[in-house]
This record gives sequence, structure tokens and C-alpha cells, in this order.
Amino acid sequence: MADIAELDRPKTDAPDKVEATLNYLADTGGVPVTLVGDYGDSDTRTGGGQSDPHRVVIHNGRLADERFDLHHHGFSFVPHRTRITDFFDDDQLRRVYYPEMEALIKAESGAKRVVVFDHTLRTEDERLRRERKIREVVRRVHNDYTEWSAPQRVRQIMGDEAEELLKGRFGIIQVWRPFNRPVETWPLAIADGRSISDRDMVVTERRYPDRIGQTFATVYNPAHRWYWFPRMRPEEALVFKVYDSQREGTVRWTAHTAFDDPTSPPSPPPRESIEIRTLAFF
Repeated sequence: MADIAELDRPKTDAPDKVEATLNYLADTGGVPVTLVGDYGDSDTRTGGGQSDPHRVVIHNGRLADERFDLHHHGFSFVPHRTRITDFFDDDQLRRVYYPEMEALIKAESGAKRVVVFDHTLRTEDERLRRERKIREVVRRVHNDYTEWSAPQRVRQIMGDEAEELLKGRFGIIQVWRPFNRPVETWPLAIADGRSISDRDMVVTERRYPDRIGQTFATVYNPAHRWYWFPRMRPEEALVFKVYDSQREGTVRWTAHTAFDDPTSPPSPPPRESIEIRTLAFF
């Protein structure tokens, strides 16, 4: 694991902030619906709302005065080395990476039990998406779970245990990191959860061939405070909360999106990243 002091030092000459366009949702009434494409294909949005791009300031999280805390800000940025040698090896991911992520989230969240239930690889490289059957980067401001879909996910994953577990506090916590190389294009921006209002979140449907899910799209609010971590490396991890059943005393979720980084070098290599999704029981 990298030394904390090493992580705190800027890895690049990136500025303390940049301006970029983020794709919010204009809420026009009705429930927006996304038809989830097959691996390698793009998703399709139909009905209910439309894209609402806004120029925003995104702050360099490496230069922040405070240390980000999962429950206070909705995310934390940590040094974390993995023993994974091939992120395209699904068996290795489940044998090695899943237990690593369960341990990391326990340490960051204080949860007593963590269950990894899903992972997604992403790249902006269309050829690689089709070859490896992985997904595209997400260029819209969103949060992955809602008041309905989070408990529903517990029921789907935990079976007979679910109703008893739902009586206590639980969360859905994710970990995002690049692999193979540092991020030089389409990095992830994340909002301080304290700057997000419930009124900013709009329920959207995600329709898969075998199920219907829900996420939150986000409408623009000038109060949102955005961060990114320039040239994020494979030995660094962004841990963030997309749901917490506890309603007081903690950030319950945040919002995130890939964005077109104006500091990217000319002709950068495509981003390759993985996100892990977990259920955390307290």
C-alpha cells in the first residue's frame, strides 16, 4: 500500500481547478427510461427529460485542505495496491479482487459485513469494448441507486437473509479505479455529497433484458461542489457511497460522471477502469 503522505502529494502539474461541461438532466416530467445496451453497445435514453449541459468548476481533490471521508463527504480517496495481474480475467477478479474490496470497504466505512455483488469494466475505446465485451464510460451526472432500487438489490442478492438485514442499517458502496495505466482522458468527477439536495435527484428507469432497475439522474444546482483526482493511478482507489439507509448524521449518496478533461494530453490512451459494487451492512 502506498504511503498516505505520498498519496497527498500532487502527481502532476494539474491546476487546482478546471472548467468542464457536465451533462445534467432537464426534468421535463415523466420518468426517463434508459434501454441498457449489450456489452460493446451504447445505452439508449427514451422519454422523460433531456440532456442539460452546464459548465462547472471541478476542484483538484489532490490539493484539497481536508481529507475526504466516506460518511462526511460521500467518498474517500485512498492508496490501495491490488494483487490482480489481469483485470480481464473474471475468475481472478472474483478470487482476488472481490475479497480485497470487501476488506477495503470495511476499513473505510466501518461496516461489519460487506458483500461484493457486481463489477463493471469500462473504456471509451469502441474496438476494445466489442472485443472484450465491456461497457462505455458514462458521460452523464447520476447516482446508481434510489430509495426503491437499493433495498430491491438487497432482496435480489441476499435471498432469505434479506428481510432481516433490511431491518438494520445498510449501504451500497462502490470502488472505482483505473487499471493498466493512469487515467489521461475522461476521468471521473464526483460531487461532495453535502452539496447534493434530494430535490436534485430524479428517478430514472434502467431496463435490462431480464429486469428493471432504477437510478437517480441529477438536475443542475449551482451549489454542487465537484472534485476530480488528476491522472489517477491503478494503485489508487475512489470509494464512494451510492446509498445509505441511515437518514440522519451521514451523507446518503453523491453524484458522479465522466467528463472531458481540458488538461488531457493530445491523443491520450483510452481510459480503462473498473467499478465494484457492494452491499455494506452495519
